[in-house]
This record gives sequence, C-alpha cells and structure tokens, in this order.
Amino acid sequence: MIEDTFIKNDNKVQIGSNIKRLRLGKGLKPSELVTKVNLHGVSLTIFSLSKIEANTQHIKASQLKTIKEILGCSYDELLK
Repeated sequence: MIEDTFIKNDNKVQIGSNIKRLRLGKGLKPSELVTKVNLHGVSLTIFSLSKIEANTQHIKASQLKTIKEILGCSYDELLK
C-alpha cells in the first residue's frame, strides 16, 4: 500500500525541518500534532515525530498526508 511507503529525506529536501517550521508557525506543540495525527487514524509517536523533525527518520506517506492536512499546507511547502 502507498500509505506504508516511506518518503526519504535527502540533502536538498528536509521534510522534517519543514514540518517543524510549519508546526511552530501554527503554534502547535509536538504532542498536540501527534494527538491530531492519531485522531485521524494514522499512527505516530512523539519519539517518531522528534526523529522525523530532526531528519533522522523517514516519514510514511500516510503520516505526511495527514500532517499536511492538519497544518493546512501544500506538499510543495513540505517538500521544498
């Protein structure tokens, strides 16, 4: 399933850094974002979010899609 596919960071695209920037811009704590993601039926732990935002863990497509919806941003904003 595509939802279980991991999307990798590279030197040019730092997805996790973009998530953190956008999350902070919305005034959300990491725990608040994790709660919202889980309420959408997508599994995410605070530990995983921390690693994703530090660009040390890849993000699942389902997590990225849900975070995009919660933050009200575009894929372009997350993938730049």
